[in-house]
Amino acid sequence: MQTAVLIIDVQQGLCEGPDAAHDCPGTIERINVVTHRARAAGVPVFFIQHESSAGYLEHGSPEWQLATGLQVQGGDRRIRKTTPDSFLRTDLHEALQALSVKNLVVCGMHSEFCVDTTTRKALALGYPVILVSDAHTPAGNAAISAQQVIAHHNATLTNISSFGPRVMAIAHDAVRFAG
Repeated sequence: MQTAVLIIDVQQGLCEGPDAAHDCPGTIERINVVTHRARAAGVPVFFIQHESSAGYLEHGSPEWQLATGLQVQGGDRRIRKTTPDSFLRTDLHEALQALSVKNLVVCGMHSEFCVDTTTRKALALGYPVILVSDAHTPAGNAAISAQQVIAHHNATLTNISSFGPRVMAIAHDAVRFAG
């Protein structure tokens, strides 16, 4: 079965300043390990970028660009989105179908918004998901710590069974691709 990697919203504007996501450098480093392994096995890599029509994360702005340190190759694909759901009003599903993709590996930002929403939609569309348990990161909030948000999503998403396909949470160093 064909697999694809989705890297969600790892953008410069989410990695800098007082509202930067938790542990951006470490998260990017772990994502780079996963994408390196994927490319070596011929697995397609999709970078998904959130955008707004004006202001913060406006298409083409410095904040909208992929984050510094993220390793991107010429054959990687890009998807632009305007909602937390990477499938809604994008051609992601069609692009995956054209490649006969049946399984997804998901990582990125923000765990509690776009990673969560995209993972649930992937399940609804029939894709089993490997959530890279240490390569997604939250925006954070006043109620619980970033580590608690990550742990919560690793536990919650893996317990969803009603869609049929399931989520497995696996650390970056254990993610392998058949080559």
